[in-house]
Amino acid sequence: MKIRSFDTDKAILYLVATPIGNLKDITFRAIEVLQSVDKIYAEDTRTSGILLSHYDIHTKLESYHEYNQDLKADQILNELKSGMKLAIISDAGLPVISDPGYKLVTLAIKNDIAVSTIPGASAGISALIASGLAPMPYTFYGFLDAKHAKRIKELENIKYLPHTIIFYEAPHRIAETLQDMLSVLGNRSIVLARELTKTFEEYTRGNIEEILLELPLKGEMVVIVEGYKEEGKIEDPFQKIDELISLGSKPNDAIKEVAKLTNTNRSELYKNYLQYKNKQ
Repeated sequence: MKIRSFDTDKAILYLVATPIGNLKDITFRAIEVLQSVDKIYAEDTRTSGILLSHYDIHTKLESYHEYNQDLKADQILNELKSGMKLAIISDAGLPVISDPGYKLVTLAIKNDIAVSTIPGASAGISALIASGLAPMPYTFYGFLDAKHAKRIKELENIKYLPHTIIFYEAPHRIAETLQDMLSVLGNRSIVLARELTKTFEEYTRGNIEEILLELPLKGEMVVIVEGYKEEGKIEDPFQKIDELISLGSKPNDAIKEVAKLTNTNRSELYKNYLQYKNKQ
């Protein structure tokens, strides 16, 4: 079904980008929309209140965050169904990306309500284009899990992506996250961007071991990590499995690793490897 975003007689849900640090980084259109909608839903009304006050925006403001999004969903949907025009903003940057909003967007779409983006600042893309690492292809990952074991598993799952990867991380967790990246991904080149668009904006470039020596650092951070670089085509996957086992890997882990490296089906590789070993 086609839904036009600029039918002024109907309800609409606007996803409005806000500055990621410097209050001047907001578009004229964003200000216009925030002034004209019936209500603004914000991740943190105190933080957003500063921005709205700066631009003399007096639209009704209400909270919509990680802990109340399920409770507010029906209310917001009913408001949209009644014909209201609403805006969602996050503390900084684009809503929905690592912030609440996705569930609401899907609800609006299912109910044939227009959803429109008011583009603007994005911390991940801003850091990527200034990083000096390959800008394309890239994978946006956002925040890794806060728990060590789950974080390791997540990193294992993306270890062989040949894309530059964009992560977000909090300052109190950056050291342990970089240590986990080092152990799983190896000593790759990374860029740590912090305080973006603010007075103390800073890019720290180097390999992971070098960046660890620069810690601690303050401020919310974007971590740009270079993608996996294949050291050479694996001519004999069975020999590679034997090599990994000799280095201490369990057979299943070695097979899983080589399956990822060679982009082959793990079950098929396992069956063929057993046949190979039986012939020896």
